[in-house]
Amino acid sequence: MCGIVGGVAERSITNILIEGLKRLEYRGYDSAGVALVGQGQILRERRVGKVVNLESAVTEAQILGSLGIAHTRWATHGKPTENNAHPHVSDQVAVVHNGIIENYQELKQDLIALGYHFSSETDSEVVAHLITEALKSGAPLLQAVEQIVPKLKGAFALGIVHSDYPDELIAVREGSPLVIGVGIGENFISSDQLALLPVTNRFMYLEEGDIALLTREKIEVFVQGQLVERPVKELDATVTNTSKGNYKHYMLKEIHEQPEAIQQTLSQALNGNALREDFLKDAVIDFNQIQQIQIIACGTSYHAGMIAKYWFEQLIDLPCQVEIASEFRYRSPVIVDRTLYICISQSGETADTLAALRDTQKRAAAKHLMISTLTICNVATSSMVRETNHHLLTLAGPEIGVASTKAFTTQLTALMLLVLKIGQVKQTLADSVLAEIAADLWHLPKVILAALQKDASILGLSELFVEKNHCLFLGRGTEFPIALEGALKLKEISYIHAEGYAAGELKHGPLALVDNDMPVVILAPKDDMLDKLKSNMEEVQARGGELFVFADENSGIQSQDRQHVVKIPSVSNWLAPIVYSIPVQLLSYHVAVLRGTDVDQPRNLAKSVTVE
Repeated sequence: MCGIVGGVAERSITNILIEGLKRLEYRGYDSAGVALVGQGQILRERRVGKVVNLESAVTEAQILGSLGIAHTRWATHGKPTENNAHPHVSDQVAVVHNGIIENYQELKQDLIALGYHFSSETDSEVVAHLITEALKSGAPLLQAVEQIVPKLKGAFALGIVHSDYPDELIAVREGSPLVIGVGIGENFISSDQLALLPVTNRFMYLEEGDIALLTREKIEVFVQGQLVERPVKELDATVTNTSKGNYKHYMLKEIHEQPEAIQQTLSQALNGNALREDFLKDAVIDFNQIQQIQIIACGTSYHAGMIAKYWFEQLIDLPCQVEIASEFRYRSPVIVDRTLYICISQSGETADTLAALRDTQKRAAAKHLMISTLTICNVATSSMVRETNHHLLTLAGPEIGVASTKAFTTQLTALMLLVLKIGQVKQTLADSVLAEIAADLWHLPKVILAALQKDASILGLSELFVEKNHCLFLGRGTEFPIALEGALKLKEISYIHAEGYAAGELKHGPLALVDNDMPVVILAPKDDMLDKLKSNMEEVQARGGELFVFADENSGIQSQDRQHVVKIPSVSNWLAPIVYSIPVQLLSYHVAVLRGTDVDQPRNLAKSVTVE
């Protein structure tokens, strides 16, 4: 992930920017940079590595200024080098950027044709050059930014300064979070309010599509050129990086952070519809040799592994087994030569999974078997990352809510990236299929955003669950694990007894539970199993069950008596389980809120299970 901080003040803000970067360093630590407007020019310093390296350089150069932007980077487009570090400069413009400019290659070619030179490998540099080009028409800085933003496709947050505008800081939010810190005679921007807590506890939260103009004395926010109002909220001065911001609960905040979290996870592996050459390059030899997959995980991570089994076997013809870590570690499983053991964990410290990993490694070594191990998790410094041969980080950022949301969807995203990489290495995945899925992944954050916009409809459905005591979730294929995950979420935070089933199993027992008081949640993407799923729905209706259907917008399924339908944006069959995670998360959240339970800290549960 990446972090932005910027400000305009009457005093020098150099130290404020550096301190802000330190507080954002969890979001990126490959490189860092700062650009200040001073002496009628852009004064810039960038360094590879930790923020402390930048701090030393800035101190030595004695860079001072009352207007500036800064950035800490997790490398996406381009390696972690000084040239690729932000801020990027074009003539008198400096820009910092979080997110992905999906169409940057086309924009770059157009700019090269106009005579612009690119000094980095990033997608971000196009923004600086586009603004410079727009300014040639004589437009002021704000108008130039408004002109170029519609040309950008993707999810992004921008901070922009210009040496000829020493009292103006421009901020843009489109799919990537950005907050304004409101001061007295000074104002600031950041991708996380944590960075600004030393200077203010008053914040304005930008919304999608906002373009803001900050000066020392005022803040103006525009949407499509029209001035709009955004409320200022005051936070307790003791708020830390675990602040909920303007959300009622951490869980809701983290549900809405999923587009950015998925985008960040993708950015370490994809460049448009192709895998980056440096993605998991150190694992290529091991991937070439493996003959099967064994996934070990617990809880929500186990459900992610269940979905990955479909992907490994159907996409790249690689046998895959998935097992709950607490069972795997105690049943003395056969260790098979040339197996890739994948551990999935949000924290990388889950006790059962870690123990299963260590036991497997010990037993494989004793028998001189060739295995390889890989961790998928959200914490770069965790035990599992350190103790496996390879790792793939989910880059979801801190997840505070006990009920996992963005950690789950980023795990699925990472697993699909892994499938594509192994298929490419073993040459079991056609280039055309890889490109198609990679392109779908590239656009996935936008689809997730569209799914989140169904929130009001899902809130309406949740009101019908408040007095219920039991619930069934049904899905087929890759939606079966999502049915399990939806049931887990509902029982975790609302305390309603819920079960997830493969819909084809209805007649083998669960149908006996269906009556007039039993809500049945159906996951209905438009895939090869849709007609069979519709038959299962009829079986429920015939027994008086009430259906709550999350259906593809092109599925043909319509609302009717005792059948409530929320239309979900169309998505490729391979990525449907990631998108259909969103409505079951929102349903569980709203039901729990209406029932008055502790959403973020449900009874008897902890976030990270580090003891057996």
